[in-house]
Amino acid sequence: MISANGENFILSEISLTAAMIFAAGLGTRLKPWTDRHPKALAVVNGKPLLQRNIEYLKGFGITNLIINVHHFADQVIEFLKAHDHFNCNIAVSHEIEEPLETGGGLKKAAWFLQPYDPFFVINADILTNLDINAMLQFHNRHKPLVTLAVTDRKASRSFLFSDSDQLCGWRNNVSGEEKISIPATNNISKAFSGIHIIDPAIFELITEEGKFSLVDLYLRLSQRHSVMGFDHSGDILIDVGKPEAIEQAERYFH
Repeated sequence: MISANGENFILSEISLTAAMIFAAGLGTRLKPWTDRHPKALAVVNGKPLLQRNIEYLKGFGITNLIINVHHFADQVIEFLKAHDHFNCNIAVSHEIEEPLETGGGLKKAAWFLQPYDPFFVINADILTNLDINAMLQFHNRHKPLVTLAVTDRKASRSFLFSDSDQLCGWRNNVSGEEKISIPATNNISKAFSGIHIIDPAIFELITEEGKFSLVDLYLRLSQRHSVMGFDHSGDILIDVGKPEAIEQAERYFH
């Protein structure tokens, strides 16, 4: 088949049918709402963030979902029951004692995700119109362990990539702190969108225990494995982590 830019490629049989939604966070930036509710149920134009992301994933044929919960977990569980799980196969990963952060949360959900190759991951408080099929095509073409959705927007923290889109570091743009996993002559700074496509082989490589961040895991793994950035600059991307972001989101998501 010939793509729009004239490039020849073979369509892959690999598809996405499973995803994880991170919804266990305390949502401190959304206080006072999160004093009584989970962040994932914050409402944008009458519809909770969690529902919007479930419907977003369903729009791309992804109906096998696992959602991690902690803060007001019972409200999320009741919300899913009240909506008949949106006619999806939805499992809940309950982080009872404390939130396990992104890395620990992913590891705890391995039992559900391992059969799916690859699977999709998104933060519950991210709203976007990113074309998942375009990101999957990139993932299928390059076959990295992980594909990270990134943009060229300004952010307080950024991933650093080589000219070939390989993850090579992380930078705090406020303090100047850097973590370099691979020395590169030209570090390209991109802001992470909170969206991943992951090969389940990652679970065999996770040695971390308990609560840990996927950022640190990716930096460690990038020294020996391919962790790549997929640039979707120009798409709508809103981190609905603050009250003013809800107002912004309501201008785009009706």
